Amino acid sequence: MKIARIETFLVPPRWLFCRVETDDGVVGWGEPVVEGRAEVVRSAVEVLSEYLIGQDPLRIQDHWQVLTKGGFYRGGPVLSSAVAGLDQALWDVAGKTYGAPVHALLGGPVRDSVRVYAWVGGDEPAQLTEQITEQVEAGFTAVKMNAAGPTSPVATAAETAAVVARVTAARDVLGPDRDVAVDFHGRLGAASARRLLAELAPLHPMFVEEPVLPEQSHLLPGLVAASPVPLATGERLFSRAEFLPVLNAGIAVAQPDLSHAGGISEVTRIASLAETYGALLAPHCPLGPIALAAGLQVAFATPNFLIQEQSRGIHYNKDADLLSYVVDPEPFRFTAGQALRGDAPGLGITVDENAVRAADRTGHAWRNPVWRHADGSFTEW
Repeated sequence: MKIARIETFLVPPRWLFCRVETDDGVVGWGEPVVEGRAEVVRSAVEVLSEYLIGQDPLRIQDHWQVLTKGGFYRGGPVLSSAVAGLDQALWDVAGKTYGAPVHALLGGPVRDSVRVYAWVGGDEPAQLTEQITEQVEAGFTAVKMNAAGPTSPVATAAETAAVVARVTAARDVLGPDRDVAVDFHGRLGAASARRLLAELAPLHPMFVEEPVLPEQSHLLPGLVAASPVPLATGERLFSRAEFLPVLNAGIAVAQPDLSHAGGISEVTRIASLAETYGALLAPHCPLGPIALAAGLQVAFATPNFLIQEQSRGIHYNKDADLLSYVVDPEPFRFTAGQALRGDAPGLGITVDENAVRAADRTGHAWRNPVWRHADGSFTEW
């Protein structure tokens, strides 16, 4: 069996899919994308495909080594994301070839269901009470929200109080038996984060995400030591090597993205590394159905798994949503906030190829917002 064809599809709202087909008709799907740079990743996939065409698709680990290291210059979000989507597709091909779900190929399941959370509040948190109530009524036991929109270089008393008020409102709806996670999104400096973490502690967040920017990870040891709240990071880290210092710093939750951090192959290794530090895995996934399917397969086979992000109803999904490109929604029919384990081969989903090809004819050019302070200077989104 050889890889015969690789295609990519730019589909709304902001996703990129890839399709790997073998010479005997087995098809695997992946989701290689950098949000806001999908076209660039598409070009990277095309370059990497030059190597893969004609190769045995079942040599997944060997291909991963060549794709990540064979070009001499290594890493970065574009290359890592291109490899990630191709890696997902190769695991999908392998599962369909062997007639087994990917979690079985990873050593078998360690759980029967995977807890997932829902997003509320948008980029600039608003209407939280109504949105959280809707998610609770839908059965979710955990939500995640951004702490704030654009924030001053040193957060003001009013800005700090507003974050605490929002999380308080969330806790009031959720009660003591459900969870809220708070994403700082790298929008606060370390000093502001330290102050705010102490104020949020009585509200018992499940974790606070990206308390500082990834390039400021050297500041994490001090934040971990000062924080009564578990800290999480990793959506903008792309390899075991990049996760090692933040795990050494003492983060409680590692958040690699299956479409950014080298795919199923590398995320399983990141999970094992995290386990040696007593850290839990909570994969980042504000993306499409293929990325989520890959994350769920890893979660079913990962002992130190905590919770899975998913994008149904997320504020980015304007022209399409999680179920727009799958034939059967059952794998994403969450029951009491849980995704139930299935035994369908590969990634466990059936992609609606006609819908994908039709969407690609429209495509998209999604870009993340660019925010500025009142004085006109740039601020983190």
